[in-house]
Amino acid sequence: MKFDLTEDQLMIQQTAREFAQSEILPTAIQRDIAGEFPSEIVKKLGELGFMGMMVSPEYDGAGLDTISYCLAMIEISKVDASVGVIMSVNNSLVCFGLEKWGSDFIKEKYLKPLARGDKLGAFALSEPEAGSDATQQKTSAVKEGDYWILNGIKNWITNGISADYYIVMAQTDPSKAHKGITAFILEKGWEGFDHGQKEDKLGIRSSDTCSLTFTNVKVPESNVIWEIGSGFKFAMNTLNGGRYGIASQAVGIAEASFEAALKYSKERKAFGTEICNHQAIQFMLADMSIKAEAAKLLTLQAAGLKDAGKTYIKEASMAKLYASKAAVQNALDAIQIHGGYGYVREYQVERFLRDAKVTEIYEGTSEIQKIIIARELTRN
Repeated sequence: MKFDLTEDQLMIQQTAREFAQSEILPTAIQRDIAGEFPSEIVKKLGELGFMGMMVSPEYDGAGLDTISYCLAMIEISKVDASVGVIMSVNNSLVCFGLEKWGSDFIKEKYLKPLARGDKLGAFALSEPEAGSDATQQKTSAVKEGDYWILNGIKNWITNGISADYYIVMAQTDPSKAHKGITAFILEKGWEGFDHGQKEDKLGIRSSDTCSLTFTNVKVPESNVIWEIGSGFKFAMNTLNGGRYGIASQAVGIAEASFEAALKYSKERKAFGTEICNHQAIQFMLADMSIKAEAAKLLTLQAAGLKDAGKTYIKEASMAKLYASKAAVQNALDAIQIHGGYGYVREYQVERFLRDAKVTEIYEGTSEIQKIIIARELTRN
């Protein structure tokens, strides 16, 4: 596929790049050290329309295409992948699913403020015993009158502390296994709904990740997403859409690592010349450039297929798998090129590595992506 970006797409890309440099970069290191959630930055992203980029204007979204969203995600994540994942979850996992499968009531009450950036969303699927195998949901929901009573625990929830609304998968009919899982939308502050302590993570430390607990939480019947028993299908379809978001995050890290390494190699001298003139460094830079570019093209291909209304499951998994691997390797190479300076916070490349690793884990591990790709390749 050939990508000639439109003027609107280029404008979105430039807006995201300028915002990242002026509003996100100055505090990125400090927020990483402190594990500080970027509340004001997220608010400004909402004002720019970046928290509901693909949502129709009918529901107060920006009405942009998926390629524009990926371009913005790349630019934001180049500077701070923590901000990138906050933006990705709200756009890809929350707004996308609510617009496509939510009722009119849910779209009016929940989607609109999420798309405007007035409220923040979270997506709760993983559990202590249900990670890659999401069919093993232990969180339960039992019908009592006009309410569903939820009990259980969710793990590793991005935006878990700061979110206002939560999409939660729960088992409503154990006899039907994964076909008995239902998706609900909950609000912060409901009785019996609480969160655990913020996880002290290796990377993306400025985003908050925590567990959620549900103790006899009363959820109105009107807060069922799609229909009873469609929760697993809802989650898988939503994750398919979310993978180009995480791929974009990984592309941003891969590009940032390459650009930092290239810049440093032109400044640092060894053996009488800039190290970019040494063939060993040149080969590393060439490989880094190829990885970043290939990852970007795979990601834009998946986004383009989605915009064209075509199937993109395989392509989104390919993009996520390759881009996450490229992000980790480029970050490692950037540290190597920086030498000792790459090992300290000031030069930022050590943060790129810490942030990159999780892209191989969340929204489907690399191993799960290979299973999906193989399944799609061998499908009759």
